[in-house]
Amino acid sequence: MNTPQVVAVTGASGLVGRALVAELEAAGRRVRRLVRRPAQDPAAEVYWQPSAGEIDAAALAGVDAVVHLAGENIAQVPWTTERKRRIVDSRVDGTRLLCETLAGLDDKPEVLVSASAIGFYGHRGDEIVDEESAAGEGFLAETCVKWERATAPAYESGMRVVQLRVGLVLTPEGGLLGKILPLFRWGLGSVLGGGGQAMSWITRRDLVRAFREALDNPALHGAVNGTAPNPVTNREFTKALGRVLNRPTLLPAPAFMLRLAAGEVADEMLLAGARVQPTRLQQTGFEFESPTLEEALRAVLGKRG
Repeated sequence: MNTPQVVAVTGASGLVGRALVAELEAAGRRVRRLVRRPAQDPAAEVYWQPSAGEIDAAALAGVDAVVHLAGENIAQVPWTTERKRRIVDSRVDGTRLLCETLAGLDDKPEVLVSASAIGFYGHRGDEIVDEESAAGEGFLAETCVKWERATAPAYESGMRVVQLRVGLVLTPEGGLLGKILPLFRWGLGSVLGGGGQAMSWITRRDLVRAFREALDNPALHGAVNGTAPNPVTNREFTKALGRVLNRPTLLPAPAFMLRLAAGEVADEMLLAGARVQPTRLQQTGFEFESPTLEEALRAVLGKRG
């Protein structure tokens, strides 16, 4: 494997970005964070303002690899027309600006690992999907398709490009788990709707390891699923979290109530899902530290079995 020593990272202050930067720096890599203010340390920061189409291309000179994580938070509700526009633009325009800039460098990075999401697959019921499966339908699927296509300038310039389709990230520090933990600890956890919708998840630790694998392993290119190999239903997830916390789980939260509270987000994120398999990661020999849900929840929450 190649080992890029200088890695530029967008979204470095986010839930995944913080952990990835810490992991890279602990491994002796030098990280340049892309920031939306004037760079204070040119050796460690690169100015960019994607909404304005601005980026300091010269500051990317000498970078071996780029990890692109930046994008508008999709979990904020409701999805107004303006919020949906920002969700799409932050991913598509930001990715295109970054990739066109990288493609124009005389000394281009060897690899770009650009985040995508398993929303690409849409709602697939009990169907098992992997990287060979077609895109689904809906706002998130359409957004992911545009997001991944925006990496084309980097790919066409000869860079190795990986689109890491991220699943539900398990960490108590944020994301869905961080939001619902208080409810479960108060004994108010419940199944969402019918509970049969699939949840394809991954611990933040394994996701960071998957990003490192994508950076370092030249065998990985194109779409790569960033999920653990054992997806569950929402009902199974709810029961497992209740067991780990030793708390009861109540009657289901009816779908109509979720739609009243969250609108389109309920149908796209809470009541829908896909059984995603990380086929390409596993083909490289990648081993998950937490391959099954209950052991993953115990690991991230510090609970012994």
